[in-house]
Amino acid sequence: MKEVVHIGRAPSAGPDLQELLGMVARGDQDAFTQVYDTVSGPVLGLVRSVLRDPAQSEEVAQEVLVEVWRTAPRFRAARGSAMNWVLTLAHRRAVDRVRAAEASAAREHSAALLDRTPAFDEVTEQVESRLECEQVRRCMRTLSELQRQSLDLAYYRGLTCREVSELLSVPLGTVKTRLRDGLIRLRDCLGVGA
Repeated sequence: MKEVVHIGRAPSAGPDLQELLGMVARGDQDAFTQVYDTVSGPVLGLVRSVLRDPAQSEEVAQEVLVEVWRTAPRFRAARGSAMNWVLTLAHRRAVDRVRAAEASAAREHSAALLDRTPAFDEVTEQVESRLECEQVRRCMRTLSELQRQSLDLAYYRGLTCREVSELLSVPLGTVKTRLRDGLIRLRDCLGVGA
């Protein structure tokens, strides 16, 4: 009997990696075991060269091999060799891990900077509030007695214009004019824009 020799491989050799990937694409677990044995070393070596951390490299290599199992139907021999396809998956996954680690470090750095920002300064807020109140009091003293009285009743005691009018026994229009003129003078005194 004549032995058939296939060009490009030994007579006793099984399917090549490309054929194995085709079998994996159809769900052949035994073929995946052969793919795993063939590519796991090169995948781990490539991933380790990118990540440098042995533990992370092993984790990413496992992720790549799971991805090979899941995405074997996407392999196209016309685009390149099976080994190049697997190593491209490995390189992409390793680079993604590096980018994720860098993004995580950047987020942690930003969070640390936020933790170092000074908390709300209650004393400063109280001092500023007192200064503003004193400025309002000083400006209130520049108003006429009638304007100050109308503003006090309307804004500090919460009365309506009609109630101020009745309490002071003056026409409603007069109360409104006093309030308007008093507010204009206060605005000017406090330096608030028009």
